Amino acid sequence: MKKTALFVLLAAAGLAAFAAGRPSSDRSYKFEEKEDIRKTLPLADPSKPLVLSVDNVFGGIDVQAADIKAIELSAHKTIKARTAEKIARAKAEVELKITQTGNDVEFYVDGPFRCQVNGCDGIKDRDLGYEVAYDFILRVPRRTALTAKTVVEGDVLVRGLEGDFRVSNVNGKITLDRVAGSGDAHTVNGAVQATFTRNPSSACSFKTINGAVNLSFPGGLDGDFAMKTMNGEAYSDFPSVVLPAESATREVENGKTIYRRGGYTRIRIGKGGPEFRCETLNGDILISKNK
Repeated sequence: MKKTALFVLLAAAGLAAFAAGRPSSDRSYKFEEKEDIRKTLPLADPSKPLVLSVDNVFGGIDVQAADIKAIELSAHKTIKARTAEKIARAKAEVELKITQTGNDVEFYVDGPFRCQVNGCDGIKDRDLGYEVAYDFILRVPRRTALTAKTVVEGDVLVRGLEGDFRVSNVNGKITLDRVAGSGDAHTVNGAVQATFTRNPSSACSFKTINGAVNLSFPGGLDGDFAMKTMNGEAYSDFPSVVLPAESATREVENGKTIYRRGGYTRIRIGKGGPEFRCETLNGDILISKNK
């Protein structure tokens, strides 16, 4: 692929690795039990968009937009434990909570492992003796505003969505395929890839630490891009101009004045417009035109 612009970006290494807080995985788990969960949730008002939140910890999330008026859930649940008693405990302690208020729907995987991250009731460092993973496949209406989160042992894939998105992961990649909204896609260990069928109308942010950021847009793109990578390069298929560096911000700490710069290279594509922040520590950034 021919690139019309090349930017070698040297960024300040101000990214601290996010600690997932998960218990260490014990490969001595000898007991395993699986369950398939299937549900259909009709929309309260099919004339209005769905607002969907999927909050997972262990496992992947696959959201598929289609011309439907309901949420079709298929979840694969896997319990791994050291003993049969721990299997039973996992069943009692871990729950997939589903709440619906009008067109607002939330899927929330709740269990003591949440305390491994946040700390609660004095059990932050407790060894549970089990792990419970949910791998979600969700078919949703195209006009869905999505928030999707997971932490480990799975990727996040979103296909055909026309609404805005807020997607996060820690140890896994994020892929937005043929989407048409605006939003954020952030992970730590994994690539971030997005292909748009319509150019976003508002600001977007795409971030990782270990992985590439690959974005693909239709022709006629207008936007301002702020890009930062430490060990990598940034490319654009679109004609662009370099914008002035961000002004330093002034802060006062312990009576001392400190000036900080963001370290982003900024370019304008087309007439300019929404800001797209693209950031990685170890990887390239590619802004390409849809084929």
